[in-house]
Amino acid sequence: MSEASTPLSPWRLSVAPMMDWTDRHCRFFHRLLTRHTLLYTEMVTTGALTHGDVQRHLRFNAEEHPVALQLGGSDPYDLAHAARLGAQWGYNEINLNCGCPSDRVQRGAFGACLMNEPQIVADGVKAMCDVVDVPVTVKHRIGIDRIESYGFVRDFVGTVAEAGCEVFIVHARNAWLDGLSPKENREIPPLRYELAHQLKRDFPALTIAVNGGIKTTDQISEHLQQVDGVMVGREAYYNPWALSTWDAAFFGDQHPVPSRESVEETMVDYMERAHAEDGCPWYPVARHMLGLHHGQRGGRLWRQVWSDHRLKPLPPREVWALARAALARGVAVPESVDTP
Repeated sequence: MSEASTPLSPWRLSVAPMMDWTDRHCRFFHRLLTRHTLLYTEMVTTGALTHGDVQRHLRFNAEEHPVALQLGGSDPYDLAHAARLGAQWGYNEINLNCGCPSDRVQRGAFGACLMNEPQIVADGVKAMCDVVDVPVTVKHRIGIDRIESYGFVRDFVGTVAEAGCEVFIVHARNAWLDGLSPKENREIPPLRYELAHQLKRDFPALTIAVNGGIKTTDQISEHLQQVDGVMVGREAYYNPWALSTWDAAFFGDQHPVPSRESVEETMVDYMERAHAEDGCPWYPVARHMLGLHHGQRGGRLWRQVWSDHRLKPLPPREVWALARAALARGVAVPESVDTP
């Protein structure tokens, strides 16, 4: 098969799982901008699926496909149960979080601290692979605390791969489990992309994607020369319009790009649908699209309208009209707003 006809990896480009951000409303919005980019849920713990409201945690919109469920946990039985549920609900992939450094996750003995226990991860991966037909993948760091040797992450990947995992998403920073907040863990430990690139060279049969600090199209392109995929995090959230260029740039799909205006209108339709189906107010939906006019003239004022707490009693279509007017005229919301 020629290189030109080789199918592109499903992990070629993805939006990272981000707690409190990549819920189903966010993913619906992102899917309006890109057809092919893989979308991930927020991390869902096995405990939440064992003891909590499964529908609340696993429900998603059919439009979101391809969409992956990220799990947090370490017990093989619990992971298998959660993975089975995820597959039954129709997720395209089950991903295990071995990268989150938060105190809450450490207390639960999962997340980044699992990198110190590769055999436990391998046991969990095997348990999941045994009960689902969709890919089981792992997202992890390159090291823990002051462990900076390449051998540490190489051996972790090798052990977990033997259990049946064929896809690894590598956040190219160490996780410092003591002394740094989750936010600081995304910024302070230095990025060492070369370790992710080396993993691909050492494990050519595996799919290796890289994550961490990647923002521009040029950066994505450069990494794709070294690895199979790139995962973009907060830049995709803060500057979502960039996603509208990805299908053409990285998947060869030349379908017409929707206008920002049509995307916003579709989101208003979705807000009305969410309210009719669940009683969901519009503002938990609207918060995810606040970057839609990032960098555009009038964009800040447009964002202020959709963020204005005084407008919460209004139906979303009326808020939309105010936002469009602010964008067009460059004016803020009036000091006095008539609300029911």
